[in-house]
Amino acid sequence: MKITAEPRSDQWNAEDFLQGPRVFAIAGVKNGAAEQKYDIDLEGESRVWRPPLTMLRVLLTAWGDDSDAWVGRRVQLFHDPNVRFGKEAVGGIRIAALSNLDSPLNLKLTATRGKRVTYTVQPLKEAPKPAQQARDFLAEAEQANGDPDLLRALWKAAKAAGEPQPHLDTIQAMAAPTTEESN
Repeated sequence: MKITAEPRSDQWNAEDFLQGPRVFAIAGVKNGAAEQKYDIDLEGESRVWRPPLTMLRVLLTAWGDDSDAWVGRRVQLFHDPNVRFGKEAVGGIRIAALSNLDSPLNLKLTATRGKRVTYTVQPLKEAPKPAQQARDFLAEAEQANGDPDLLRALWKAAKAAGEPQPHLDTIQAMAAPTTEESN
């Protein structure tokens, strides 16, 4: 049995990121039901993210004020132990990286009354594409039953796909008539 220590909550909390940052895709934005102005739905998650004003300003600067445009974009969130509430460091959720950025985003954000600090958000690399299953050109050549037109087309596709030369030679040999067939 896997042991978890999840709070009974409808939102993501800073403690949820103690094991490291996580990347989420935005599923939607709606008016907040709690102390924060907006609830951000995250794809595949039952809990919402309620960004504080400073992180909301980061999102607005990076992605604009049309929340419909945010859907499908990705955000990397992390636990920052230095987030303060009043004079006490209580920790909080911060944005580490965002998709749809061409370069790092540097913003001057209010740290305390009268003090602004530079906050940097990195571009989030695109999600890796699911690996395509490699095409088995040799198996397809066997199934071609010697059809020269099919084998020629298969040879061209194999060459375009960067198939190794020995495989190309094998397919080409299958297309060439044997001496028995030519008699």
